[in-house]
Amino acid sequence: MGGFVKLRQKGESMREIIFDTETTGLDRLDDRVIEIGGVELLNRFPTGRTFHVYINPEGKAVHPDALAVHGISNDKLADKPLFAGILHDFLDFIDGAKLIAHNAMFDMGFINAELNRLGHPPIHNDRVVDTLALARRKHPMGPNSLDALCRRYGIDNSHRTMHGALLDSQLLAEVYIELIGGRQAALGLTIAEQADSRQAGSQSGPILISRRPMPLPPRLTEAEQSAHAALVEKIGEKAIWHERRTTILLQ
Repeated sequence: MGGFVKLRQKGESMREIIFDTETTGLDRLDDRVIEIGGVELLNRFPTGRTFHVYINPEGKAVHPDALAVHGISNDKLADKPLFAGILHDFLDFIDGAKLIAHNAMFDMGFINAELNRLGHPPIHNDRVVDTLALARRKHPMGPNSLDALCRRYGIDNSHRTMHGALLDSQLLAEVYIELIGGRQAALGLTIAEQADSRQAGSQSGPILISRRPMPLPPRLTEAEQSAHAALVEKIGEKAIWHERRTTILLQ
């Protein structure tokens, strides 16, 4: 995908599922998936449709290190369905959609291991987009963890005290849209489709775009702005930012 928005044919909807998993540990061949959360996007916008399940790991103990990250104990999972019991609903939810995850190969490794245990074919990589890879290309200096990207894009993650599959999917949906510039692209396509429909029908009139009630927060953190100001001061009058400011004032 390379971070670019692929334009769709007129009338064609683009469906994507932002998802996350929590597991008993880090070994996909031995550990098990114990939580799946997913958020549906249609043409880059959340539909409000979500998927969320806890899963019984069939006797596999949650590793203490994993427990410290997500807080999901074996006692909490004792009465939850097995992976086989949620498989149909999960596959129905993701059917036909691109799958978006942060460090996607980790999540897909566990999902495909669960599918393999049940004799089900794997989900191929060509259906999967890794937002960590997108973030590393767009912000090569990092950091590119989910928390760091939330801070970069002004997304409130203050309620994320522990990892959770559904909450992380909801946050990642906002991050993903920012990473690919999807809001602007989807808005442009929607306006174009509205214009086409007006020309085809008998109704006419201007297309109204409402103004944001509040401007978006700055993408640079206070620490980044302070570091930049210190750099400019260190360089002195030869800094190109002084020249740019002078040019703007003269225009």
